[in-house]
Amino acid sequence: MTSDTRNILVTSALPYANGPIHLGHLVEYIQTDIWVRFQKTRGHRCLYVCADDAHGTPIMLKARSEGITPDELIERIGQEHRTDFAGFLVDFDNYHSTHSPENRHFAELIYGRLKEKGHIAQRTIRQAYDPEAGMFLPDRFIKGECPRCGAADQYGDSCEACGATYTPTDLKNPVSAISGATPVERESEHYFFQLADFHRMLRDWTGSGSLQGEIRNKLREWFEAGLNDWDISRDAPYWGFEIPDAPGKFFYVWLDAPIGYMASFQNYCDQHGLDFNAWWNPDSNTELHHFIGKDIAYFHTLFWPAMLHGAGFRAPTAVHCHGFLTVNGQKMSKSRGTFIKASTYLEHLQPEYLRYYFAAKLGPGVDDIDLSLDDFIARVNSDLVGKVVNIASRCAGFIHKRFEGRLAEELPDPDLYDRFRRAGDEIAGLYERREFGQAMRVIMSLADTANQYVDEQKPWVLAKQEDTLPQVQGICTQGINLFRVLMTYLKPVLPAMAERAESFLDVEPLTWDAVAKPLTGTRIKPYEPLMTRVDPEAVKALLEASKESLEPTASKPAGPLAKDPIRDEISFDDFAKVDLRIARIAQAEHVKGADKLLRLTLDLGGETRQVFAGIKSAYDPADLEGRLTVMVANLAPRKMKFGVSEGMVLAAGPGGKDLFILSPDDGAEPGMRVK
Repeated sequence: MTSDTRNILVTSALPYANGPIHLGHLVEYIQTDIWVRFQKTRGHRCLYVCADDAHGTPIMLKARSEGITPDELIERIGQEHRTDFAGFLVDFDNYHSTHSPENRHFAELIYGRLKEKGHIAQRTIRQAYDPEAGMFLPDRFIKGECPRCGAADQYGDSCEACGATYTPTDLKNPVSAISGATPVERESEHYFFQLADFHRMLRDWTGSGSLQGEIRNKLREWFEAGLNDWDISRDAPYWGFEIPDAPGKFFYVWLDAPIGYMASFQNYCDQHGLDFNAWWNPDSNTELHHFIGKDIAYFHTLFWPAMLHGAGFRAPTAVHCHGFLTVNGQKMSKSRGTFIKASTYLEHLQPEYLRYYFAAKLGPGVDDIDLSLDDFIARVNSDLVGKVVNIASRCAGFIHKRFEGRLAEELPDPDLYDRFRRAGDEIAGLYERREFGQAMRVIMSLADTANQYVDEQKPWVLAKQEDTLPQVQGICTQGINLFRVLMTYLKPVLPAMAERAESFLDVEPLTWDAVAKPLTGTRIKPYEPLMTRVDPEAVKALLEASKESLEPTASKPAGPLAKDPIRDEISFDDFAKVDLRIARIAQAEHVKGADKLLRLTLDLGGETRQVFAGIKSAYDPADLEGRLTVMVANLAPRKMKFGVSEGMVLAAGPGGKDLFILSPDDGAEPGMRVK
């Protein structure tokens, strides 16, 4: 290693060990893997570790529903995850589990150090308890009506309709998602991490350039609201590590989950004789990079660096957040076949199609990306097959047919080669900053230039005359070298195709430094297809295989989580109580301080009502005024932070921008009943 070699430790968020990997998950792991492979291609020591997140109530309950132990469940799921990741060429240096001796060690160590320094508090709290299941309920296992906007079927920690956050005890009409029973409140002593102790440290760290601007701005809101204590304990029964000296109390899964990064790295160190402390001490000159989804930024940018700092470890160098995946412009859907599991995809399509498409869409920000399947087919076929592979296939034939596979001793256009070589600095900078989409555009522009060169030189014409055969050898050698440079730049994205190219060129593994010198005077192997086109029929078959029937079944599903008590049937008499009226939207306006709400003034024909509706993502207020909609007119008024909501507007759709206010037929008038 040289003095310029960087030591980089990289992690992705730990997949939860109670279900399969799907394409939404793969955005993160492919993004991380590309960045790691790029660093390795540049000659840096870059280690990529991950693990299954193997603790928590959902795993305990899923194992119980299957009649197996949690150990058996996480072992099976862990193996499935490893298989899926390998199928998509995600190359971890170490993949471990949070249910491990290493993770127990670091969880107890960090907790012990925080407690010794006075950062852990104990106090009695009241929380929801399921009297039928005989257990305290995690936030996500309680559902009810949002205490702010009144939306039904909301989880116990946040409302998807208005964005409010709250405690489960604030929910209206709560029910247990485990048994359907109404939770009761019981007291229990809990342990809290005092996050506010690290206010100054977190202010400095979050402003140091370690985070994207969007995340830094979001954190500003949390700082202004005040850093609250974090409940890090859970009561038995719970699947996890018991807290030392606290019988019946367990570490909350979110405490030991990020510690799993350390545990996986320790496991790697033990296998390879590496010094763990040299990478994790506060004065270390190594780098620590976390790749995560934007939905878990709070844990990774506040709790995690504070825990590390308080326990005497280094904070992350950077936390890189990404957005979510939509398919054909909408949330993934089981009924449409767009909720696609990794294993199902691999039964129909090559993994590098998706790796390239994700790379072409990914940038350094937290914007969501869309997998448009028509665009997916067109882009992969055009870019990879029509441009990159085309260069090698059209040049290799002449080299083998006319020159026994030997390349010319020199390039006819060294300036063109040098242009491709110099582009490596720009492309490397784009990879480093995670601007993968822009990097792909630059590479494909070079591929266009290479194809244009071959088109202009017309080796197929020159090959017809003996006296111009040396020119043919030179032109095709030039083309093969341009292809070699392009494959070097694409290697982080297309590692398997790069390996096939290395075999075809009969060269050592492609590295960024190797392109400094062109490949001349050597033999290449006979050309074999490096990538085939995406078959549209295979994409159709993938969607069909991913569809799940939404038809109701006669038999009752088994398991404690199968029943959703909020969706129990109601009688016709109950439904008849709902008074649906047509209303004209007289006024619509933004609500200051609300992310998802619009304030609507509704005209019911002689009466006006104020309603707060969570439709901001789908509509501009100016587009709503004068339109007709349907509202629940006899819903009891609810006092909210922003005022009183006097009803509920009906809308349909999967959410986000696809949320549709129902317009009645022509001739409808405000105040009319909907029957």
